[in-house]
Amino acid sequence: MSEGSVQHQQPAVPVLEEQRLDEFLGAVPERGQWRYRPRRVGMVWRSKAFRAGAVITVLALCGLVILALVRRQTGTEGFLVGLGLAVLPVPLLMAAFRWLDRVEPGPWRNLLFAFSWGACAAALVAIIANSFATRWIATATADPASADTLGATLVAPVVEESAKAVAVLLIFLFRRRQFGGVVDGIVVAGFTATGFAFTENILYLGNAFGEDQQLGTSGFASVTAGTFFVRVVMSPFAHPLFTVLSGIGFGIAALGGARHRVRRVVLPLLGIVLAMGMHALWNGSTAFGPYGFYLVYGLFMMPSFGLVTWLAVWARQRELRTLSTELPVYAAAGWLAPAEPLALASMRARGMARDMARHWNSHPDRARGKAAARAVAEYESFATSLAMLRRRARHDGAGPDFAPREQELLHHLWQRREIAGPALTYAAHATGRLRTHRLPVPPPRPYAPGGPAPQQLPAPHRHYGGYNPYLDDGDRRTPPV
Repeated sequence: MSEGSVQHQQPAVPVLEEQRLDEFLGAVPERGQWRYRPRRVGMVWRSKAFRAGAVITVLALCGLVILALVRRQTGTEGFLVGLGLAVLPVPLLMAAFRWLDRVEPGPWRNLLFAFSWGACAAALVAIIANSFATRWIATATADPASADTLGATLVAPVVEESAKAVAVLLIFLFRRRQFGGVVDGIVVAGFTATGFAFTENILYLGNAFGEDQQLGTSGFASVTAGTFFVRVVMSPFAHPLFTVLSGIGFGIAALGGARHRVRRVVLPLLGIVLAMGMHALWNGSTAFGPYGFYLVYGLFMMPSFGLVTWLAVWARQRELRTLSTELPVYAAAGWLAPAEPLALASMRARGMARDMARHWNSHPDRARGKAAARAVAEYESFATSLAMLRRRARHDGAGPDFAPREQELLHHLWQRREIAGPALTYAAHATGRLRTHRLPVPPPRPYAPGGPAPQQLPAPHRHYGGYNPYLDDGDRRTPPV
């Protein structure tokens, strides 16, 4: 039978003509009366609420398990003492890392996830794996004393640094827009290690307190006081210093962009290996004799701490220089005042701009002053995000979402420029970033929070009038909006 005869025998199916489209759509029932509904294939797994709930549930379960394990080893009283002493350095370390992240602050949810992962998940993995490895070494060598030393020197650094690096890896993969460089890697790694050290200090201090109860010692000669001095006073930065090396590796990989695939794999692995090596040297310092700990502490740990601190501050200043490099093209196009990139590249000028906005607009209503300072802070945040977006586009090429994200950021800036522009200009003059003989005049009228915002960007600023800021420096990879 021929193909034509087969087609001839098939019943004719009416096809909706375009001219009758409105008639058919008008006859479609409302959504509540639909008989045929789209299948929700995989929608639960894609839900942000579901993923957030799953992560919180896993971390909570890990926290409960680690709480039970530590309490069983230290006892209730030892656990409470260890908890009270271990929490002391946590606010200081978190504040130090948060200060480092002031240029482009990451969301708190990422940092809280990193801290919780270190305190719960990484600590649980470390306790279980280290205990199992120590028992296996003791059984294989029939020497429990050497098993503890080998476990602390060879096994613990590998297990602990790998478990802590998982938090950095997860944020690096799934929060890529919020992980843009070395500073982000240092901050995320620092919060993770701070959480891990917090749980570990509870265990060590709680065990030391139980030992003091058995020996009947107290005061400065007690084991608890010695453990507190070594772990909390002398070396609260130990675990953050180790894990920060992993964060630096991820941060440098993030700077390279998606095109450098080898760098994105090799550099994080190199950072993790360096973290393991430094951790192993620190744990094995007692094997170098009675003064091995002090030698490693003075000749290696302190210089390494100073070097990493210098690198973190340098990376922070580099982020500020990015603003003074990337934002002038927007000032030339009319989006920013000429002095604003200079003020935005200085943390002192930023703070002064917020203070001046609050001072200019606080009379007679203080709420207006607070709203004005908040508007300037938001303006600074959006301008920083704009500069980082352009930097990533220059290094990694402009993706399909570059133009809408840039337009959104410019719209946010335009909504707040009436109050932020004069404040930043004043700060640039007052801090000496822009030298003139006269300071700018304060804005003539106070800032009214919640006022009407423009629905669209003005035409002269939407179109650059023939000037293309993306091509002024010879960079032809980033297309204009």
